Formats: sequence, structure tokens, C-alpha cells
Amino acid sequence: MSRHNKSKRRRRVKSTAPQVPPRPPRRIDERPQRLNAPWHPFPLVELCVLAGIVCIVLGLFRTEDQGGRILLTLGLVLGSLGGLDTSMREHFAGYRSHTLVLAAFPAVATAALSAFAGLWLVAVVPLMLAVFALAFLALKRLWRRKTGVPA
Repeated sequence: MSRHNKSKRRRRVKSTAPQVPPRPPRRIDERPQRLNAPWHPFPLVELCVLAGIVCIVLGLFRTEDQGGRILLTLGLVLGSLGGLDTSMREHFAGYRSHTLVLAAFPAVATAALSAFAGLWLVAVVPLMLAVFALAFLALKRLWRRKTGVPA
């Protein structure tokens, strides 16, 4: 036999305060209509990413020749542009902050162009970091202005 007698439990006192009706759940994942691209019904970004994936796969099968490296590079660029498009539209509309991704784009582009131009690696890295820092600060300031968050 248990030592607690279940029939002698105290009952909770009912509150006389009015109950607040439950709020409808907020849907955070729903994107506002203003984020749709100008070419909205046409799946341009998805086709760009698909073409990038195909180019990457074809480039991986032809690694020995120059055409395979070009296909691989083209695939990486197309896939990156597909993600960059969505990131830019969401960031500039004030929907989600993509500051790091968007700041990395000009930094990587600067590093690639300066490396192809023949700049020494000792100069490429500080230049890339400076471009990244400037872009990060500018994009963060823009994001705060769009969302109304104080600095």
C-alpha cells in the first residue's frame, strides 16, 4: 500500500482572473511577397543552380584538360550566383540578415582579381580583409537602417 492517500489530495484553487485567449502562432518562414524576383513565375535562380550543378559534375569528369577546369569554375560561379541572388533580395528587403555572405562576395572577388593580376600573396590577403571589413560595416549599417534597429 502506498504511503500517499490519493483521495486526500488538495485541489487547485481556480483562478478568478480572466484567461487570455491564445495568440495565433507566428509564421517566421513565410516570405513576404515583396521578396519575389521581377521574373517571379519563371524559376531563373533554380535553373541557374541546376546548370551550375551540371557544369560541376561535367567538370569533375574532365579534370585533365582545360575545358574541365573551365566547366568546374563556371559551375561554381553559377551556383554561387543563385545563392547570392536570394541572399541579396532578403538582405536588402530587411527580411533576414546575410551580412557575412554578402561581405565575403566582394572580398573573394577582389582577392581573385588581384591574384590573377599577379599581386603577391602578402598583399592579396590584407587587401581582401580590408574589403571584407568595409563591406561588412556598410551592409550591417544598411540592415540596421532597413529594420529600424538602433546602432
